[in-house]
Amino acid sequence: MTDTPGWASPGSSERPRDDARPPADAPAAVPGQSAPPHGAPTAPPAWGAGYGGPQYGPGPQYGPGGPYGQGGPQYGWGAPQSPKPGIIPLRPLGLGEILDGAVSTIRKHWRTTLGLSLGVAVVQQAVGTALELSVSGDTGDFTPVLSALASLPVTLLLSVVAAALLTMVVSRAILGQSATIRDAWRDARPRVFQLLGLTLLTALISLGIVLLGFAPMIGYLLAGADEPVIAALLFIVGLLSLPVAVWVWIQLSLAAPALMLEKQGVLTALSRSRRLVRGSWWRMFGINLLSQLLAGIVAGVIAMPFMMVGLVLGFDDLSSQVDSGDPASLPTAMLITSAIAGVISSTITIPFTATIGVLLYVDQRIRREALDIELARAAGLPEHGGTGGPGWGGQGGPAPARL
Repeated sequence: MTDTPGWASPGSSERPRDDARPPADAPAAVPGQSAPPHGAPTAPPAWGAGYGGPQYGPGPQYGPGGPYGQGGPQYGWGAPQSPKPGIIPLRPLGLGEILDGAVSTIRKHWRTTLGLSLGVAVVQQAVGTALELSVSGDTGDFTPVLSALASLPVTLLLSVVAAALLTMVVSRAILGQSATIRDAWRDARPRVFQLLGLTLLTALISLGIVLLGFAPMIGYLLAGADEPVIAALLFIVGLLSLPVAVWVWIQLSLAAPALMLEKQGVLTALSRSRRLVRGSWWRMFGINLLSQLLAGIVAGVIAMPFMMVGLVLGFDDLSSQVDSGDPASLPTAMLITSAIAGVISSTITIPFTATIGVLLYVDQRIRREALDIELARAAGLPEHGGTGGPGWGGQGGPAPARL
């Protein structure tokens, strides 16, 4: 137990000796109290009294942190608190702790996270806006769609790079360590192209499921048949493929962190994700859906005032286009204000959603593989045998245990 002098367990069978008891007419040890008569039964010490009688000695004195806080003794009656070297406590996480961990990552490491997402968002919006301005509405209502398709390769590459770097930043933040963009790039660079291939493969799998579901309807319409009832039934059959695609997407949602942090191959990371998600699909789906909804709400709130400003600035151009019957296209003022809104919203939402994915991966490994012990050691916590060296994921220290 402790080395506190005079401390004894409240359940101890040792009783006070009669020859050590003060006589009945002696003054009380505590002002305002009198000693019990000789031979009378004594009441046991109160649980909250600190065992402060003369036979037990003073109770243990706890510091500001309580029995498990800083400065207090190592043992107490309450349950020990989970260690928290970084943005999350090292134990299975609840929804609020996952969301708080994502926000804490952005707040504590804002130079790296926001700087990285700002650079990605600026390039994405600049490419998309430049393509729309260069077309100048010549393609009519298909202008936004065509510009999005034309900028898709750049957007995909930038998204993969951002996800890779943010994964490394979050992995260090969990251990209470910081990372610059240069540090994150050094750790992530060997696996960026593998992550790109994994992202493409995952997208093709989900898209292939949807196309397979709508294939009968597409074939029926291409054959020249025009029976509306049959076409409607085939359309419903196609819609049934959407839940299947979502189910597969959630099953594979942890493949990217597994590839980056465990240094797995693409196919191994996909299989690893399925094993980690097994039995927790609905929880993973709910948290992912909630995070996407929160990111969408934040983006909408940020975009709304910019859209109003763009509408006011470009109202005359928009009215003249409608009156003349020209192909519909957004005025330049609206395109620029929309791009600014996109930059600001993406700067916030990109690190938020990326951090949620990494924290879900860590949470599943803590629940299934006791990863919290390995993380505590990597964080240098002495009570877990930590050495204080660099952390996991190829950052110079021992990697966590993996299957």
